[in-house]
Amino acid sequence: MNWIPFARERQERYDEQHGELDERSLVRKGNTAYAAGLALRMAGDEDAAEWFRRAAARWRESWQGGESWGRPIGALKASLLAGDEAAVEEVARWTLELGTATAQSPIGRYAATLALLALGRWPEARHVAETLREREDFPRDVADALAYIAAHDVVGYAEAVESVVESFETRPEFLEDAKVADTALVLDLLARRRDIEVALPASAVLP
Repeated sequence: MNWIPFARERQERYDEQHGELDERSLVRKGNTAYAAGLALRMAGDEDAAEWFRRAAARWRESWQGGESWGRPIGALKASLLAGDEAAVEEVARWTLELGTATAQSPIGRYAATLALLALGRWPEARHVAETLREREDFPRDVADALAYIAAHDVVGYAEAVESVVESFETRPEFLEDAKVADTALVLDLLARRRDIEVALPASAVLP
């Protein structure tokens, strides 16, 4: 995959604007900026961080309340991938203020678990992650990886994150067609915050 032309196309789409910059337009801009960031990350380009920051900002701007949990998740993932520690802490706290930890939706609780791990609140993160492991409507390997990070279970985490990568290798759809295992990249960053040093497996969907 030639990632630079892919990134340039997404960057051009990000710069396009047709009409008012409303909620849907902001989400689309967040999506294209994130895809550009992933492509640049795959290409080893340092500009990836800037596009992740743009994605986080647009998704945050698009928030209109309700249960659009994908937006705080996206903003937090993008901030982590950008390596922007100040933004990570701010977005994580905001995500929890939205009531994600007690959301009925597993996606809301996923947002909360990511936020708690990002803030180093391990016992709370483990508690919320355990509720995800009980769900049939949430990927078990992702829930396992989150719980193992919180519990500092190195062996369990290694097996779970390998399964997550494998799931990306076989999935048919990706955001903006960016075939990248972004969830695994984010899990790796969170694991390292917990002093878990496990190399991600070699894969076409990872840098």
